[in-house]
Amino acid sequence: DNIMKFGIFLPNGSNGYIISNAIKPYLPTFEHNRDITVEAEKQGMDFVLSMMKFRGFGGDTGYWDACLESFTLMAGLAGVTKKIGLIPSIALLSQHPAYVARMIATIDDISDGRCSLNIVTGWNKPEYTQMGLWRGDEYYDQRYQYAADYLTILQDLWKNGRSTHKSDFFNLEDCSCLPTPGREIDIVSAGMSPKGVDFVAKHAGHNFIMSPTGKVKEISESVKAKGKKYGRNVGTYALFQIVAAQTDSEAFEFGDHIINEADKGAIANIIGSAELDSNASGTSDHLKAALTLGLEDGNMAFMGMPVICGSYETVAQKIDSIAKETGVDGMLFSWPDFVEGTKDFGQKIMPKLQCAN
Repeated sequence: DNIMKFGIFLPNGSNGYIISNAIKPYLPTFEHNRDITVEAEKQGMDFVLSMMKFRGFGGDTGYWDACLESFTLMAGLAGVTKKIGLIPSIALLSQHPAYVARMIATIDDISDGRCSLNIVTGWNKPEYTQMGLWRGDEYYDQRYQYAADYLTILQDLWKNGRSTHKSDFFNLEDCSCLPTPGREIDIVSAGMSPKGVDFVAKHAGHNFIMSPTGKVKEISESVKAKGKKYGRNVGTYALFQIVAAQTDSEAFEFGDHIINEADKGAIANIIGSAELDSNASGTSDHLKAALTLGLEDGNMAFMGMPVICGSYETVAQKIDSIAKETGVDGMLFSWPDFVEGTKDFGQKIMPKLQCAN
């Protein structure tokens, strides 16, 4: 089972993952996400993942100001696909675990066993204060304890259909949740910080991370080693944007154009929120560093995601070399144009990949 898994980071928030006036701003729609997912399934990709944001970052482009809800989106996509894996995201502070356990059991039933779950501990305070759901700034330090507690309840309910759980965070008294999925639900989490890596090693199947290749190798190796310590098999999915064209120069020109036209207002708002987070070497530290990074290292115009850029041949070679160098189990992609990008990936890049064939 060493064949690389490929997934798509769905654009269920405005403008996908590009914070730039170089791309015409667009609202998220079911139709767009459906077309991407159906195309991804047709091209033999393995999964799609949707994020969740309750408040965007504005700027000229209205970055992420609109966001389709992750679970209902995945339920809709489950109904129009047959094989592809579906990963909704739960922002933990927004829903009670008993409710989420039931939503996952439902989507798993609709999709005939294709549903996983992405755990988001939530570092973006303004999303939660607006709803009165922020647990105070001590949450920055407690969030992985909270996540472990939350996940214990989820797994209890999925396995046994009921849970009694008393802790600092929750109080469940013979809480019932039926039907159960009847299988183990795979958990992913974007843990990059030491605390995040530890959480993944103990509780999840994969972490997915956005870091330049050198750092990806380091995080991937540390999560695998930590997982082994806990007697668990844990892997990493690395997140990349792809900018591919007929020629290298055409691709790099477009990549640079996106950076030159960056939406500085939206970026300033993201960094402002990120600066509140006290969790060392986590997402926010990464985002702050991304302001000055080059195209391939993950400039902030690409939401801090490293970009695999070049002709279709070059992109295929780069993916193979990243796979070889880092030992990751899978990659998650985003494109300036998702439907075309997915089609091109399946037809012009995948056949050239050693790691996929």
